[in-house]
Amino acid sequence: MDAAVQQALRSGVVIPAHPLALNAQRKLDERRQVALTRYYCDAGAGGIAVGVHTTQFAIRNPQIGLFQPVLGLAAQAASEFERRSGKRLVKVAGICGRTPQAAAEAEFARGAGYDLGLLSLAALPAAPDAELLDHCRAVARIIPLCGFYLQPSVGGRPLSYEFWRAFCAIEAVAAIKVAPFNRYQTLDVLRGVLDSGRADRIALYTGNDDNIIPDLLSDFRLCGGTLNFRGGLLGQWAVWTRRAVEMLDRIHRCRQANGAGAAEILAQSAALTDANAALFDVRHGFAGCIAGLHEILRRQGLLEGRWCLDPAEDLSPGQIEQIDRVTSAYPQLADDDFVTSRLDGWLS
Repeated sequence: MDAAVQQALRSGVVIPAHPLALNAQRKLDERRQVALTRYYCDAGAGGIAVGVHTTQFAIRNPQIGLFQPVLGLAAQAASEFERRSGKRLVKVAGICGRTPQAAAEAEFARGAGYDLGLLSLAALPAAPDAELLDHCRAVARIIPLCGFYLQPSVGGRPLSYEFWRAFCAIEAVAAIKVAPFNRYQTLDVLRGVLDSGRADRIALYTGNDDNIIPDLLSDFRLCGGTLNFRGGLLGQWAVWTRRAVEMLDRIHRCRQANGAGAAEILAQSAALTDANAALFDVRHGFAGCIAGLHEILRRQGLLEGRWCLDPAEDLSPGQIEQIDRVTSAYPQLADDDFVTSRLDGWLS
C-alpha cells in the first residue's frame, strides 16, 4: 500500500460511504455522481468508500450493471482532486459475493486505483470460520483488506471473536470497519485485534452510526492493551460531511491535549445519534436508511431526487416528519451553507 495512504489511514480520516445518484428513470446520473465525490473531497474527507451498502448492493446485478461504472467515476473524480490538491485520498472499494465474484471485484477495484477492499461476508451467511478465512485470504492476495462487521439488520452476519483474531493475522489486513451497532460485538473485534499481535498495523474505523462520538473519543482498555478508533467509514458521513470533518479534527486535537474539551465534545453525541435515528429510519428497522440520506442530499441540491434502484425503497411512513424534526432541532450538524457556495462548481 502507498505510504501516504497508510499514513492517512492510521492517522484517522473521514471516509463517507458514497451514495448512488440516479435520475427519475432510476438510471445513473453521471453528473451528480461525480458532484458527490467532488463534495466529499472539497469538504475535507480523507477518503471515499464506493460500492458499499450506501451505494446500494444491487449495482452488481447483471441487469443493472453499475458496479464498474460507478467505481470508475468516483476513482476518476478522486484522482483529479489528488492531482489538483496534492493530497492523497484513501480509496475504498466495497467487495461482495462468494469467492469468484469477490476476486473479480477486487481485481477491477485494484486496477481502477482503489487502495483497499472493504470485504463483506454477507454472501456466506452459514459458512464456518475456516471457510470465511479461506475466502478472505483469497481476496487479500489481490487487494489489501478492510474488514467489515456489518450489522445483521441490513444483511450482515454474526462474526466471532475467534474469527476476528484469525482474520487480523492475515498480513494484507490494513483496517477494519466495525459496524455491528452492538457494543458486545464491537468488543469482540477489538479483543481479536489486540490478541492477534497486529494492533499497531491495523487501523480501526467506526461504522457504528449510532455511537460515532463515543467510539472516536474513547480509549478501549482491554486484555492489558489499549485501542482507539482512528476515524470513521460511515453512512452518516455521506451527508453533512464538512461538519463531520470539523468534528473529527476537534477529537484529534482533544486527544493531543490529553482529553481537554472531551466533555463538551461528548455532549454533542446525543444530537448526532438522534439525527441518525431519523435519517437511518431506526423506527422501521433501517428500511428507509438509504432514502433518508438521499433526502438530505436532495434538499441540498446534490441529488435530483431520493430515488433508489428498487422502486419500492423509499422513506418509511413518518420518516419525513422525523427528518424535518432533526434538521430543525440541530442546525449545527448541517453544512448547507458550504454546499450552496460550491454546488455549481461540483455540477459543472
